[in-house]
Amino acid sequence: MLMTSLLTKKKLGQELTREEICFFVKGAADGTIPDYQLTAMLMAIRLNGMTARETVDLTLAMRDSGDIADLSAIPGIKVDKHSTGGVGDTVTLVAAPMVAACGVPVAKMSGRGLGHTGGTLDKLESIPGMSISLTEDAFIRQVKETGLAVIGQTGSLAPADKTLYALRDVTSTVDSLPLIVSSILSKKLASGSDGIVLDVKTGSGAIMHTVEDSIELARTMVEIGTMAGKKFAAIVTDMGQPLGTHVGNALEVKDAIDVLSGRTGGDLKEISLIIGALMLKLGGKAGSMEEGRAMLEKTIENGTALEKLRLMIAAQGGDPRVCDDVTLLPRPAVIRQAVCGRAGWVSAMNTEALGEAGRAMGAGRLELTDVIDPAVGFVLHPRIGDRVEEDTPLCTLYAKNEADADRAEEAVRAAITFSDEPCGRMPLYYAIITENGMIRPE
Repeated sequence: MLMTSLLTKKKLGQELTREEICFFVKGAADGTIPDYQLTAMLMAIRLNGMTARETVDLTLAMRDSGDIADLSAIPGIKVDKHSTGGVGDTVTLVAAPMVAACGVPVAKMSGRGLGHTGGTLDKLESIPGMSISLTEDAFIRQVKETGLAVIGQTGSLAPADKTLYALRDVTSTVDSLPLIVSSILSKKLASGSDGIVLDVKTGSGAIMHTVEDSIELARTMVEIGTMAGKKFAAIVTDMGQPLGTHVGNALEVKDAIDVLSGRTGGDLKEISLIIGALMLKLGGKAGSMEEGRAMLEKTIENGTALEKLRLMIAAQGGDPRVCDDVTLLPRPAVIRQAVCGRAGWVSAMNTEALGEAGRAMGAGRLELTDVIDPAVGFVLHPRIGDRVEEDTPLCTLYAKNEADADRAEEAVRAAITFSDEPCGRMPLYYAIITENGMIRPE
């Protein structure tokens, strides 16, 4: 079988057979197909799409390209969650400790930043000493002992995705439904958890920009995941503005700690409570969303959620003191504030542009080999719908130097739209999808 033949078929919009897809995936996993041909196939898929059958075959072939984790040694129903990628999206670091504190084990394998979106692993690595690389045995042992582990995808789990994921990040092939579905589900199906909640973002800062496309992605993943024998649920959440107020790796860790300590609330806390409640339902701990939410809120009040995060950080070699003193997180050379410069209401944000502003500062990768600066980023002060005055703080910039701060301030200003008239708040989510159907918020 020749890769050039497969490229020709997909270039012309033709359907690949299961055998051809398996050949492509095997070549990505073992390195027998060069990057330039893999990239050509990714672009052909991005431009011409895949049928439902091709998408299922691609997902399962990627799942089977390596080992499948056996977490049966961990008692109880293991749960996980995954976001399709957003800006200021630190839900994992908030929801996972809360859920674990409720007695449901969270065995999570996470990814790095993709495009303008942040990655959980990059955020965790901003904690001094923190390791995201564990053997499968150590991963299982940690979840058994602490109820929580968040690590990187090992080389033996879905290795084809590891190669394709990195290439998608730097070849403008991120926004393809078949590639998104197969990437997310191959890892989740191989990672061994029993129940998975998918957080599908929609809006200017998401891979999918429309609610309809995001719901279609959520439905497709729930359907395929359920077919594979796992418990799946999905929620379509808004990314018309950054979820949290902090953008940047160490800054987002601080944001999560502030929520878990009870110091702050806002949209990040609210979405984390909803996703955490879904995780508790899949884990058999809560009979309803309301019951799950009450359980999660109690873990913040009594400090057990923050203690779970502290235990996980310590178990993975990090400095657990950051949970009590966020100034121990990396800090840049330049920290300065910018004001709005005009009165009015914040009416819109270009979230992708805000993510790109953070990436240009060094909070993400422009090239595959780029090294992330954990300290840089910015904190956005107003939200869409807020009334501001000329001297209202717009953002606080955390930069390597003054020139970077100047460029970031200009980019942030360009990404935020003001209005002379009041405007409404953004909805937090648009739909929850389970195997039993779809629920929309009232």
